[in-house]
Amino acid sequence: MKASSPAGPKKKPLYKKVLLKISGEALAGNQGYGIDAVVVQEIAKAVYGVHKSGVKVALVIGGGNIYRGADGEKMGMDRVSSDYMGMLATLINALALQNALEKLGAFTRVQSAIEMSKVAEPFIRRRAMRHLEKNRIVIFAGGTGNPYFTTDTAAALRAIEIGADAILKATNVDGIYSADPKKDPKAKKFKTLTYLEAINRRLRVMDTTALTLCMENKLPIVVFSLKQKENIKRVIWGEPIGTLVR
Repeated sequence: MKASSPAGPKKKPLYKKVLLKISGEALAGNQGYGIDAVVVQEIAKAVYGVHKSGVKVALVIGGGNIYRGADGEKMGMDRVSSDYMGMLATLINALALQNALEKLGAFTRVQSAIEMSKVAEPFIRRRAMRHLEKNRIVIFAGGTGNPYFTTDTAAALRAIEIGADAILKATNVDGIYSADPKKDPKAKKFKTLTYLEAINRRLRVMDTTALTLCMENKLPIVVFSLKQKENIKRVIWGEPIGTLVR
């Protein structure tokens, strides 16, 4: 009897180096504020699984689960001081995720745009590149280090600096809609968009600065839901989920 032929080669990932942008709210889980340890562990497992597959992963995490700079301004606080407080919140989240990843056996580095040598390295592009070459997961904290810039802009900037193939923006919604799907049942989900369409429609995928950076550097953005943790791998392997902006 003729032996069966060996299975064909496994499908390769579409993206070999990615910048994963996770909102701070995602780390809060259902509690709405602070850090949910179970959620952080689940995210860490998903990220580590992709990393073990040979994909180089860097992350930017927001700080909205702890403090949002724009909210402080609404309460009468000086915008610059408020934004710096928000940047410090991202460092707390970065350390939480670093801890969860290292408990799984990953080698990680946190790099902060705001120098804080006791807990993180300063952001140095060449050092970040070297960490990725050595198969370490790099977590970028502190935003851009400047007020008036969002973590979306920080994600776009860092992705371009490290030569990422794409930005993967994990949210609580399964893509980009023409309106808020929670408020408008007729809201239309987009499978693909151009950068200009996202900007002109004011869809709030990312802020205009971040979108413009991505457009000028031809960096694709994939917006998808983090509620199913396997979605991170599915997006990297090219499954058509979420919304692709290019």
